[in-house]
Amino acid sequence: MATPLSAAKTLAALKAEGLSVHEHAGWKTHNRDAATGRSFGPVIGVLIHHTAGHNDKELCYKGRSDLPGPLCHAWLGKTDGLWMIGHGRANHAGSVDLDVLNALRAEKPLPHDNQANADGNDCLYGLEIENLGTGKDPYPDAQYEKAVRWAAALCRAHGWSEKSVAGHKEVQPGKIDPSFDMDDFRADVKKQLASGAGKPAPSKPGPGKPRVDLSRLVRAAKADPGAKQGHVSYMAGTNLTEAALVKLGYLAKTYAGDGSFGSTTVAAYAKWQRHLGYSGAEANGIPGKISLGRLGDRTGLFTVVA
Repeated sequence: MATPLSAAKTLAALKAEGLSVHEHAGWKTHNRDAATGRSFGPVIGVLIHHTAGHNDKELCYKGRSDLPGPLCHAWLGKTDGLWMIGHGRANHAGSVDLDVLNALRAEKPLPHDNQANADGNDCLYGLEIENLGTGKDPYPDAQYEKAVRWAAALCRAHGWSEKSVAGHKEVQPGKIDPSFDMDDFRADVKKQLASGAGKPAPSKPGPGKPRVDLSRLVRAAKADPGAKQGHVSYMAGTNLTEAALVKLGYLAKTYAGDGSFGSTTVAAYAKWQRHLGYSGAEANGIPGKISLGRLGDRTGLFTVVA
């Protein structure tokens, strides 16, 4: 745990990492501390988001009617660069899994986020990256590299490793942001930290798609249908698979996004298998490597790891 950086030290850390930084008017005092009666910190890590939109810098600063701004500490545009949005407590993380927070604090592998029982706004810096998050909206190389440098700058300032970096989808059940693979992102942060502040990383960064673990998804497809309502085995992978089935018209949107690979999802996946030419036991709704890989390729939403 660490004391949050002052506004001046935040700027210095980002600039030392080789970033050009724009400052939104009023950002140094823009926070939710007084309104919530809760101070920001101690801090334990940084959280990466995509905005699910375009031209949304002002939205991130002002917030919405149901969620006041700031909605992040920094906003990173496709072409508009990095902007400081807030300093202090921000409405970006929401309710998150305490086990994941504890793993970030200890810089250990992140466990599955299966509950929302802690406040992430208290202890995490947040970056919003301008992107639709559909899997087909590209992240320009320059934008992605700035995101890596932003995370590395804060980690360097606090003496953290890349293991203090997480995606929103890794800390809060049901979230899918950011729409690139966080293991790849952390690997790029690690390279940036090793290269030294202000120096280019050894290799060109390139975000990958989210990955679905086939073995975990198969276990979910077998366990979830017979379990109690609300049972979740593999939230992230199930949500990505359901989103792909919705996109292709095999599953109604009403049944997607709860993280449970229930009987309706099994039936929808069986339709997808039959579409590919499978029949009988090979079209039982339990994902296989080929059918899942084709689902990810067809929709562009994920890749598969066995």
